Amino acid sequence: VSATQWRVNVGFVPNMVVPGVFYVNPRLETLLFEELQQFVDRPDIGGFLPAVKQIANVACLPGIVSKSIALPDVHSGYGFAIGNVAAFDMADPSSVVSPGGVGFDINCGVRVIRTNLMENDVSDIKEQLAQSLFDHIPVGVGSQGIIPTSQRNLEAALEFGMDWSLREGYAWAEDKEHCEEYGRMLNADPNKVSARAKKRGLPQMGTLGAGNHYAEIQVVDEILDATAAGKMGIDQVGQVMVMIHSGSRGLGHQVATDALQTMERAMARDNIYVNDRQLACARINSQEGKDYLASMACAANYAWVNRSSMTFLVRQAFSKMFDTTADDLDMHVVYDVSHNIAKVEEHMVDGRLKTLLVHRKGATRAFPPHHPLIPVDYQYVGQPVLIGGTMGTCSYILTGTEKGMRETFGSTCHGAGRARSRNNSRNKLEYTEVLENLKTKGIAIRVASPKLVMEEAPESYKDVTEVVNTCHDAGISKKAVKLRPIAVVKG
Repeated sequence: VSATQWRVNVGFVPNMVVPGVFYVNPRLETLLFEELQQFVDRPDIGGFLPAVKQIANVACLPGIVSKSIALPDVHSGYGFAIGNVAAFDMADPSSVVSPGGVGFDINCGVRVIRTNLMENDVSDIKEQLAQSLFDHIPVGVGSQGIIPTSQRNLEAALEFGMDWSLREGYAWAEDKEHCEEYGRMLNADPNKVSARAKKRGLPQMGTLGAGNHYAEIQVVDEILDATAAGKMGIDQVGQVMVMIHSGSRGLGHQVATDALQTMERAMARDNIYVNDRQLACARINSQEGKDYLASMACAANYAWVNRSSMTFLVRQAFSKMFDTTADDLDMHVVYDVSHNIAKVEEHMVDGRLKTLLVHRKGATRAFPPHHPLIPVDYQYVGQPVLIGGTMGTCSYILTGTEKGMRETFGSTCHGAGRARSRNNSRNKLEYTEVLENLKTKGIAIRVASPKLVMEEAPESYKDVTEVVNTCHDAGISKKAVKLRPIAVVKG
């Protein structure tokens, strides 16, 4: 269709009701087509379907409107590809909600905290600072939180999200203003979350986890849009920032697992047919659909509480290290975005305003200037979009655009996107080599599970700059700030 956009025509797979669209530049498209070619050559190999086929399969789901969209960081995932966006008409009784369109780590997301420190303030103590963060934030598989949480507190956190954090003293009032959905989904109902999910979530509040989750100390490398950066409180190259990437831990995973089981039964009852059983779904207004959305909202609230708790711990670590208050260090939240979530939004479709359930899996909301759902601070520049790089590579802050609102339901990329499977990375890379490469770049690193580092090595991912440039060139988001890491804390 253009230098950055391809279309998957209706008929690519059976039962498509809308086309598919994916955004890639010439350097990224090779990875997608190689994956598709491997599937064509060996369709019996197992694992996930190739991303292009998954995009097309989503275009077959009942009630989908306009198109099935994939962003430049797209790669194959469970049901939906990671990087897939799809919207369903709430007024259409056949429309569905699919847990595969949200993912297992519900409201996995990114938060950026600014400071008034400069790189030369921390360069001599970045090892101690990295150690302080590592000591303050529980990290790694099975890590347990230090935020005291009772069953009653957990129920309140699931229902009230960041309002609970604020009430308990773990967040500042202004943190909420700079958070998607103000840190709370109002349709959350803790009664719809299973006892097993709650049991998994209870000890993990305020923990980073493992996998691709991290806390990074970063510095501003380039200011690409001075007006937008200024609104975010970013005014100089070298300014120190903190990025936290985490989600809903075991609780979110269990919510998704529980929903997939009930939805398979609902599909048989309601005669819903899909091309891939991983696309298990239920009518939005069925009991199963409503229950999933209420439990998903609880998991989303849990993830916001989780990132708020870690923000509290980061502020403590910096306060102790610099012997001053977090307020004096200007440690305000720039913004907090969600990557894996389904939300009811209003969008123009074929010239008409429609209420849609927008699934974003491995994609970030990117609303334009003057949109009523973004904070007053960002009304003139658009919603900040936080794009985390891979371990040791740069990250970006973008802003939403009107073109993105028209073309992608106000969505853009979420990160670099995998180029290698986790298994492939473990087989091809040595963790000692990965850690040594980071030290060579002058990056302090603390990891709870060194042998998991290969899975998250830069070589395992696409080039985040190519991903971001594709979104910028396509006009669906706009570059504002480039950040580079000086210290990494991982699970």
